Amino acid sequence: MKTTKILGALMAVGLGWGAASAQTLAEVQERGELVCGVAPSVPGFAIADSNGVWQGFDVAMCRAVAAAVLADPMAITFVPTTEETWAPALVDGEVDMLARNTSWTFSRDVGLPLTFAAVSYYDGQGFMVRREFGAGSALELDGAAICVQPGGASERNLAEYFRVNNMEYQTVGIQSSAEGQQLYIEGECDVFTAEVSGLAAIRASFGEPENHAILPEVISKEPRGPIVHEGDDAWADLVRWVFYALVAAEEHGVTSANISELVQGTSHPEVNRLLGSEEDFGEMLGLDNEWAVRAISASGNYGEIFSSTIGEQTPIGLARGLNALWTQGGLHYTPPFR
Repeated sequence: MKTTKILGALMAVGLGWGAASAQTLAEVQERGELVCGVAPSVPGFAIADSNGVWQGFDVAMCRAVAAAVLADPMAITFVPTTEETWAPALVDGEVDMLARNTSWTFSRDVGLPLTFAAVSYYDGQGFMVRREFGAGSALELDGAAICVQPGGASERNLAEYFRVNNMEYQTVGIQSSAEGQQLYIEGECDVFTAEVSGLAAIRASFGEPENHAILPEVISKEPRGPIVHEGDDAWADLVRWVFYALVAAEEHGVTSANISELVQGTSHPEVNRLLGSEEDFGEMLGLDNEWAVRAISASGNYGEIFSSTIGEQTPIGLARGLNALWTQGGLHYTPPFR
């Protein structure tokens, strides 16, 4: 959704730039519950199971924050938010944070009263085709009919990619991902273009997902991660460092299985600071020193979360790629805990 439309939506409901409280931590603790905005239903990232319990990669990010702040990863109300409602929900204080498929862009960062706390998932726009279509590369899509939502970044990225590569295509306009999925299944378009994570989630919902391929080309940068409202730097710091704790835990080999042993103390000073056996980092966040222990224990470290929700052994089937640690060829790199 274009930033101008989001700003218009904010103005329409009378929201001010400082509407959200600057005391989020205190409010969450007094309430005894974190309110987290997520996408309505994206397999692998945020979806309620048959018992109504929310599961997924983005959900795990919310649970880590709730565990750090409230000592209970289940003390959360999840609020499904759409492309039209996610920004007003956050600015109005309806939710304490967002963890959903919203890309960090210049216009959203500068033009909206929001703070992107970190990048939890490096995404990008790609293409999905039926295997019977016969394309193994986006460079083989010349003349294809492509389902894309008009008027936004996806349509612009698509046009630029085909122009640069001197190819033609036909646009099949869609108003939502659900409509695009339906038209794609019915054969109204040869190709569905969206963020790769979204394509993987859609493919996993098909009856025969093996009949559909996500092509290797990624034509845009779509970094995404937890978002909070502007004006409460302490809350932004807390959400940011909860995420960094998950990444640092993976880098240092701290897992949900061994954390109870490591919390007693190790020979590694940074691990000790992370887990609270040395120094008082929790106090700087307004928490006790076991905040990171609880965050990591909630769903595991970053690698454990990725593997169990969207990794190659799940129906979503995403490789780590750019989302691997910096020591393994990826982009995830946390500032030091010192």
